[in-house]
Formats: sequence, C-alpha cells, structure tokens
Amino acid sequence: MATTGEQIEAAILGQLQTSNIDNSVSWAEENGLERKAVESVIKSLTSDETVTAISSTSVAFKLTPAGDAVLASGSPEFHILVTVAERAAAGNPVSAKDKEAFAAQDKGRAMKSKWIKVDKASGNLVAVADVGEVVDETKVQLSKVFTGKSEEVAGKVMKDLKKRGFVAEVKTVSYAVSKGSNYAPVRQKPKTDLTVEMLASGEWQSLKFKPLNLKAKGRPLTGGYLHPLMKVRTQFREIFLEMGFEEMPTNQFVESSFWNFDSLFQPQQHPARDAHDTFFVSDPARTLTIPADYMERVRKQHEVGGYGSIGYRYDWSEDEARKNILRTHTTAVSSRMLYELAQADEFKPKKYFSIDRVTRNETPDATHLAEFHQVEGLIVDRNVTLGDLIGVLNEFFKKLGIDKLRFKPAYNPYTEPSMEIFSWHEGSGKWLEIGNSGVFRPEMLRPMGMPEDVSCIAWGLSLERPTMIKYGIKNIRDLFGHECSLAFSRTATICDMTLERHPPASAASSSSA
Repeated sequence: MATTGEQIEAAILGQLQTSNIDNSVSWAEENGLERKAVESVIKSLTSDETVTAISSTSVAFKLTPAGDAVLASGSPEFHILVTVAERAAAGNPVSAKDKEAFAAQDKGRAMKSKWIKVDKASGNLVAVADVGEVVDETKVQLSKVFTGKSEEVAGKVMKDLKKRGFVAEVKTVSYAVSKGSNYAPVRQKPKTDLTVEMLASGEWQSLKFKPLNLKAKGRPLTGGYLHPLMKVRTQFREIFLEMGFEEMPTNQFVESSFWNFDSLFQPQQHPARDAHDTFFVSDPARTLTIPADYMERVRKQHEVGGYGSIGYRYDWSEDEARKNILRTHTTAVSSRMLYELAQADEFKPKKYFSIDRVTRNETPDATHLAEFHQVEGLIVDRNVTLGDLIGVLNEFFKKLGIDKLRFKPAYNPYTEPSMEIFSWHEGSGKWLEIGNSGVFRPEMLRPMGMPEDVSCIAWGLSLERPTMIKYGIKNIRDLFGHECSLAFSRTATICDMTLERHPPASAASSSSA
C-alpha cells in the first residue's frame, strides 16, 4: 500500500523530535519511502517554517543499457577483433574497404589498441593480438562504474564513456532537515477560508489563518484575446443587430451546386462552376436532399424562363445541380433562408445577415487566399426598391464611419439592377471598392414561391479587406493563417471603424481581401 503524504509528514516530524535528518535520500531508503515523495513533503514543511532544510547535490554514474551489454560481452572494438580473427581462420577475411562491416570509430579504436591492422598485400584486416590475451580496457572501466568505484576512472576516460553512451551521469539532491521556528510534532496548516461552521461553533478563535494579501493583482491573463479579424467581425455583427437584422445559420460549409448556383439563377455553363474557381467534393460527391417541386421550377426557369424572362435556353442538368462543393459565397445560405420563408402560410418581412467563411479555388498571393470571410446582409419585403437599398447602405456604412459612398452599375447573375459600392478613403486620397449589392431577380425569387409584390435587396463585402485597411496590413497571409503573429492579437487595438484608419493595404478585390 502506498504511503500517503500525511504519513510521510508524520514520520519526518516524529524523527525530528529526537534527532535531525542528515540526508533525506538515505533516510527515505532506510524507512522504505519514495525519495521524490519525501522531497515533496519537505518542501511543503519548509513553506511555513515547520522545518529548515539545506539542500546538497551529489553526482553519481551508472551504466546505460548499452554499458550493461559491454559489461556482459565486451566492447565493440573487442568484438571487431574476435570477428576479424574468426573470419580469417575460416578463409573469409574482412576487407579493409568494407565500410559496412564495422563502425569506423570502433574499427579505429581496435587499430589504436594494436589489436588489428591492414595487411597491405591483401588489403584485408588481420588480427595482431591474441583474443584470449588482450585486456578489454573499456569493459574494465565499466566494471569499476558498476561496482561503485567511479572515482577510480580517470576524468578523460569517463568523458569518453559518457560520449559513447555507456555511462550516464545521475544528479541527486538531498536535504539536511532540522526543526524550524514553527515546529510542532503535529503541523496545523493555516486555514484559507472562514466558514459558517467555524463562526457558529467558535472554533475560529483557536485556529490559525493564512494571511491574505488584499493588494495582490493576480496573475496577468495570457489568453482570451480576439483575433483582429474577429474584432472587426464583432463590430459588423453589432451594427447588423442594432439595425434589427437576424443572423443566419452558416455552419454548413459543404453545399450543393443547386443552392450555391442553380437556385440563384446562375447558368450551369457559368465560369464560376469550373474546377479552376470552385472546390468540388469527392465524397460524398452528390446531394440527395433537394425539394423535387422546387428543383423542377428552377429547371424550367433556366431552360425556358418565366416571370418576364426567356431563361438561358439550354438543357439543364440535374446531375450538375446535385454536385457537392465547398460553398463559394454565403448567398447559398441566403437562398435557403428565402426558400424557407416563401413556404410559410403568410409572408412576413425579414432582415437577415451572415458573416462566415467561404472558399474559392484562388492562387494565394498577398491579397488573395483560397478561404476568406464574406459579410452579407439582405432585406426581403413588399415593394422594396433600389432606392431603399441605397438608403440602407448609406446608414450601414455610416455606422462604420464611412459617409462618402458612390455606386457604379454592375452585373451579377442573380441581381438586377446591381451596384458596386465605392467609398472615399482619406488615407489614400482615392475611391476604393468595398462591396457589391443589388436587387434579387424575379427569376430567383418567384420559383421559390415568393409573392409577386415581394422583392429582396442585398449586399456583400469581405471581412479581410476592411481589417487590413484598419490595421495597416499589406499581406493577407500576415492576417489570416499560420503566418499571423499571436502577439498581434494581444496588441491590436479594439476595433472602432469610425476612428482614423490606416492607408489601404492594397487594391485587392472586395471578394477575397
């Protein structure tokens, strides 16, 4: 049964009643106690001056498993002598050029000891000494270490034995223990807490309490810092929530081509569906869960059109729509949410937002990564227009400290009209593209089941680009990924985009930087 710390403590205090402990290691061995456990108890007893302990360090040497093998059967150089002699006698001599036969250092030691040599005529190793008469000095020295006579081994020899891995140095710390100023045969540890029971019984009056340092500041925190990207994300999220938006669930990173492309009225021959732009999933390669009636309406919309559109006039492929991919934009999530909203018995206006990662098959460089964050907001209501979109965007970016906006007409497969968003940046003295926006097309909303007077305005921007501008980062790999400095997370200021911003990091596109 293992001896507990309390039992060891009682044994030490009991010993000190009659005499000091001169060497804690020897005392532990004499009493059948584990040396480390005794050392731990002694350190505990010194903390409150119950005992006084003076440490001393001794150095000893012991054989390693390799040293034990030499002690049992001889050194490597001795084995070389035996092998050379036996093979010569058998008519199978060892060539001096055979580098695989023996280790070079061991062969050198055998030659230095004049046990073997190279026969110049044959080029073979030959035995010079008689196996039965040589003295294996390495084995002799190791036997001294084994029998506790390490002091008889010369320092240079011992250094060589250690280098060869035959001997290990063992340092042992022992303590000379005597009574301390607070010694008692039985130690009473100071209490750390005052309990109700102590007060009720009056026991507290006879107890000793550990002093409290009320001025101590505590250990500095070393963790819990938000990454700069998350600091900017937090501010974006708070702005959306202040404006009455609901956050969409974005934890589905593997998406079907149907929700990512087809439901958005994006044709199947669109370049974005190419493997050069999109990561396709091989297992599982296809999705099985697409509403059949909705998929049929989407197919018809692509092939022949409807709701004022003539469609794309091609043979739509269900197999292509079922292919699984790593989502290329969070608009796939928006599409799912809008479809669910359209299935309700009564339409209710909604304001949604999301901030999460998306993936595209980009070549990484200073301003692009294959993985990045997309910020997206949308409002679906009756008769919302491009004017409403411009008004919401002005209010949204005003909360970010951006009050100078310009809008430029653009093309998106699933919005019409569409606008690129530009803001004036004081640091660079020019207009910078900061996002994209538009009104979702009827070809997207009507097949979902949305009423004819319902429209949806939406906009998106990246998280990395404003973060790089905010903190003056020039290379996106210094912000996102394994090259990002952990110290930067601790020292980066709290995000307030309304404060003065750094000059722009780059002229990267808003989609991935």
